[in-house]
Parts: sequence; structure tokens; C-alpha cells
Amino acid sequence: MKYRELIRETNEEMKERLELVMERVKEISINPETKAPYDAYYRQVAAYLTLLYSVYEKACSGELSHISERDGKACNEALFAEIQKDNYKTSFANPAYAVRILGEEYGQILSAVYASVRNTAAYVFEGNCQYLCIYAELFVELHTYFENPDELTREEIRQAVYSFEHDYSEVFNEDSVKRLVDPDYDYYTDIVMNSDLTDLSYLYRYGRYISANETGIAAFLNTLPQEDIQAMADTYTEGYRIGFEVTRKDLSIKETVEIRYPVGFERMVRCAVDNFAKLHLRPVMKPFSTEANKQYVYDHREDQALYLDKALVERGLEVYRTVFEKVKKKAALYAGPAVIEVFGEEPFSPETKLEAPHFSESQQQLQVYRQSGYSQIINQYIKGEERSFTIISYPVPEIGDQFPEIFAETVKINTLDYMLYRNMQQKIIDVLDRADHVHIVGAEGNKTDLVVTTYPLTDPGTQTSFENCVADVNIPVGEVFTSPVLKGTTGRLHVSQVYLNGLSYENLQIDFKDGMIEHYTCTNFADEKENQKYIRDNILHHHDTLPMGEFAIGTNTVAYVMARKYHIADKLPILIAEKTGPHFAVGDTCYTYCEDTAVYNPDGKEIVARDNEISLLRKEDPSKAYFNCHTDITIPYDELDKITAIGKDGIKTDIISGGRFVVPGTETLNVPLDHE
Repeated sequence: MKYRELIRETNEEMKERLELVMERVKEISINPETKAPYDAYYRQVAAYLTLLYSVYEKACSGELSHISERDGKACNEALFAEIQKDNYKTSFANPAYAVRILGEEYGQILSAVYASVRNTAAYVFEGNCQYLCIYAELFVELHTYFENPDELTREEIRQAVYSFEHDYSEVFNEDSVKRLVDPDYDYYTDIVMNSDLTDLSYLYRYGRYISANETGIAAFLNTLPQEDIQAMADTYTEGYRIGFEVTRKDLSIKETVEIRYPVGFERMVRCAVDNFAKLHLRPVMKPFSTEANKQYVYDHREDQALYLDKALVERGLEVYRTVFEKVKKKAALYAGPAVIEVFGEEPFSPETKLEAPHFSESQQQLQVYRQSGYSQIINQYIKGEERSFTIISYPVPEIGDQFPEIFAETVKINTLDYMLYRNMQQKIIDVLDRADHVHIVGAEGNKTDLVVTTYPLTDPGTQTSFENCVADVNIPVGEVFTSPVLKGTTGRLHVSQVYLNGLSYENLQIDFKDGMIEHYTCTNFADEKENQKYIRDNILHHHDTLPMGEFAIGTNTVAYVMARKYHIADKLPILIAEKTGPHFAVGDTCYTYCEDTAVYNPDGKEIVARDNEISLLRKEDPSKAYFNCHTDITIPYDELDKITAIGKDGIKTDIISGGRFVVPGTETLNVPLDHE
């Protein structure tokens, strides 16, 4: 395992520091030496740090690699129980509780520090002591201030945290970049490739929360025959390969694939790693698991509001650029992500807590600036015109008692007939390419009334405005999409219920004028301002407005019917949901940073609608061209009346009418709908 060699030097350098600081932490856990109410905070956090240290010692001794399922489960519960269910109400990781007990002056920032401490668990399981050491040192430093709280100011605490973030930005950014591009960081690769996957104890070596989803999916996959697992992996890796083929990108010059996968899918991932090896690609692994408490994550999403300023942002960008320059050879070999998503968790509608940190207007702009800067640096070293991706999705047991049936249906959806859909979608594109604009109208209470302007073709014989999307980068099959012309793209988008990036929206309504968001609302909260803030924070990502970056028509009626049959429409991921009706993305186009790279449909025609009026600004100032977000919003077929292509001559051709496809040659798409 190369990873052990990579961290050995750092661990040896920090060994003495860690031992010294942990001695002090253990003392604080027994006797906080601070006045009430701060003593309770320091006792709680010190106890957690002590627990992490004990895990680290077991990781170093090799004990964790042989942990039993029973002991692994007990350790996992000890690490995550505090932020779950009713326990969270009395945890200092809860900013509302921290503010109530510690006061507004210190409650927020101390809660944020505790959340950062808790985020070090995964590194500890790897046997990496660096994060544990530096956060323990920060904890002890803060403790010294509270030994005399009467002489303390909030600014002293804020400055201590600010200095920590500034001084260690090199550590944080270097680690994140290397874990992205260097396959020698193989701790998770070792788990996947060398564990006994029939013994679920391996799940507890990740240092992530392990729920019934992770244990359930791992146990379920163990019941499937190897040929089924291989077929799932083949669909996934072949989609990745085809993504390079159809975009005419050279996969042979790449050596690294990023595999993002849910914990529990190791049997499939192991086969995928073998498949990628045949393509001469080594993996960098990015596992994820169910959140122990989504409200906890939501509460801390803007913790940096406590200290973020321009200098810190510039420092981060400077370090990021320096690190990428160090690893530019490995970065150039990075081919792109291959992602396995999961769905089926209960839709989450968060509580907005006043006690949680929130970005100011100026900080929101800094966040936009920082994200833009990061994206430009990444594209400099990992060129968009050379990389591709693929995404596939499967359900988790939380979806309900019919999980096995839903899983089987999802496999079916992921392997629908490529050629059948390609040919039917081409007939839809042929109609759309003759249009000047498209009119979308809702039904059954849906208030959508929207006109989308399409890109004009100068040579219809060799050009097209819409991409014929089958099962390559986006699995499953089923959509045609374009980058709309913004001027003239005007009207209202409405959907009664939608689940976006882990959050639920009720009666989401977005109004466009000349392709830009003019107004937005929903009915999640009683207070209209709270509804608008919810959308601005999580869909607009703090931007004042966003363009319509994509207009698409989903054709996967099989997926739509599955959602209705099992009553899981609100649980489908965007990846599948976007194929179950027309969808509209707010943010960047689908060709971000690759606009100048020619892309072709299977019929050989070049897709020329790769830009809009905003993305064209990249030629003058890239910071004005990109928003670094892209959120798809789908109208389901049962809320849709018509999609009509309208030519410059005024001739109207329906693509969908009464929720059914009406273009000749697409009748097969209606079969699942008619037998629903």
C-alpha cells in the first residue's frame, strides 16, 4: 500500500506533537479548568478527541484492519451517536444548543470548531495523524483563552480560528489535490480490492457513518450472482469509455480515473477497477456514505462566514495554484470522474436556524469569486477538452420494502436499448432543428408557460442544435438537450414538487426574462423571504441571477412509470428524474470550459449550440462567463400539456401533446405510459 509510505514521514514528524497535545486534551476531558458553561463544551469535545486518538492508535497497530463487525459497529456508534436524533439537541455540534448554553458571542464559533474536529474521523481511520494533531492543537489553544473568560473577547477567538485556517490552507489544499490526481493514495483501493466482502466488518474501516443503507446494500449485492455484478460494472465502465469515444477525446493519453462510489457497493467497484485496468487506468477512490444527520450538515454549511474575507480567499487560490503546479504531470493524466450515485433516502426539508452562521452579501460574492477561481485553476491543469465522465445511479434499502424490486427495475433502466432510443431521439431532434423556438405548457395545475429560443443553424446538413444523449456520460438513456439562446427565452417554470441536491422544494416557481432568472419562490416556508433565501442559497448558489444553461426533453418513460409504480418520484436522483420529462438547468451550459471543442451526434452532425450569450464572455473575462453551478429542474409528464416546436414561418409541430409523444416514429415511448 503506497498510502502508508506517503503519510509515514508526516506521521513521524508530528508524532511528538500529537503525544504532547493529546496528554493535554485528556487532562481537559477530566478537568476542564474553565468556568461554567464553557467547562461542559471543553469536556465534550475533549472526550471526542480522545476517542479519535484511540482509533488512531488502533489504525497504527493494524487492529482496525482486523476489526470484527460487532466492534466496528460499536465504534461507529460511538463516533456518530452524538449528532443523531434526540442526541443532537444537546450536542455542542448543534449551533442552536451551543448558542443557548454558551451564548451568542462564542456559541457559534465553538460549535463550528467542534464540527471541524468531527470531520477528521476518516483521516484517523487511515492512520493519518496530521488532521487530528492540528485540530487538537487548535482546541487546546482556544481552551487557554477560556481559562480567563472574563478577560476574553470574541475577536480573539475569531482571530485564532482565522489564523489556523490561513496557516494550514497549504495542508488542506495540497491534500485535496493529491487525493484527486494521485492513485498512490490507495487506502480505499486496498479496502475495495483486498477485503473479504462477505464479511461486512470491512465497512467500518472507512471512518464514515455506516447506516442500514450501507450494510443493507452490501448484504444485498452479496446475494447476486457474479455475472449480474459484472454486468452492472460493465454498463458503468463502458459508459465512461463511450463518453470519450463519442466526444472524440483520446483516452489513451490518460492514466487515472476518479471513482466516486457509495460505501456498500464494493463488489461492483472491484469489477469496475478491473475493467478500468484493461483501459490502462488506475483509480483514485472517493467513497461516501449516508449522512448521520442531514440537519447537522445543513447547519454547518456556511461556518466559514465566521471568518471568511478576501485575504483568506486569495491565500487559498494562491496555494491551490501552487499545489497544482507541483503535481501538473499527474493532473494531466487525470481522465475524469466515474460516479455511482444512490437514491431512496427520505426527502429532506431543512430547518433554517438563526443561530447557524450565514454568509453576508459580501461573503456570498467572495464565495462566487473563489469557486470561479478554483474552477479556472482546475481547467488549466485538467483540461476540459481532454476529460470526460460518467454517472450511474442505484437505490438504497431506505427506499422501502420493495427495494429488491426497485433495484431490479433500476438495472433494467440502466441497460435500455441504446440504438432504439438513439433512433427515436433523432426523430425528435430533426423536428427541433427546424424550430426557431419551443413553447412548453404545463397541465393539471402546473403553471409552466415558457418559450425557449433555439440556436440557429447555418448548415442544417452538417449541424444540429440538440445533443442525442444515450447511455454514455449520463446513464440511463433518455434525453435530447441544447444550450438555449438567452434572448427571447422567457416565461414561467413551475413544478409542484422536486428534490434537488438532497433538498426538497414545494411548488418551485422560477420566472425567466431573456434567459435570466428574474424572480423565484416556493412554498416550503410560511415566510416568503425565507423561501427566496432557501432558493438563492441552494439553487442560485448566492448569485443574484443565473441563466438557463440547458433545455432538454427527457424520453425515459420506463423510469417515469417505475417512479409512479413504486411511489418514489420524490426520491429519484436528478440523473434519472431529468430523463422523465422536459428539464431546464439553471447555471452553466453542459459544455462549460469545452465550448471550443467540436462535439458530434451519432449521425455525424456537429452540435453547434455549445455557447450562450453569457458563456461567450469567456473570450473577454472568464470570471464573467461561468457560475460554477448547474441544477436540473424537471417537469414530470403528468404535469405537462404540450411541447411545441415553432419555426420562423410560424409553423407549429407538437413533440408532446397531452403528455404523450406525437412525433412519428416515437410511439414506442408511449407504451410504458399507456400501460401505467
